Amino acid sequence: MAENKAPEKQLLHLVIGGELSSIDGITFADLDKVDIVGLYPNYASALVAWKQKAQMTVDSAQTRYFIVHLHRLLDPETAGA
Repeated sequence: MAENKAPEKQLLHLVIGGELSSIDGITFADLDKVDIVGLYPNYASALVAWKQKAQMTVDSAQTRYFIVHLHRLLDPETAGA
């Protein structure tokens, strides 16, 4: 007997990164070279991708990766979800 399980709410996250103009800010040095790693259905899977990319660039102080909480931009009414 199969249970009717409600689908998990999709909380979209985007992982991006690249070389920054300065280690003190979050301005990319060249927008054409920004690495768009991917779009993920939840924070946990985005974190796995972020960690992998961040570890690959650990020797470059000006290269940073970020997790963007797209769900907060798409649906600000339920941003706390």
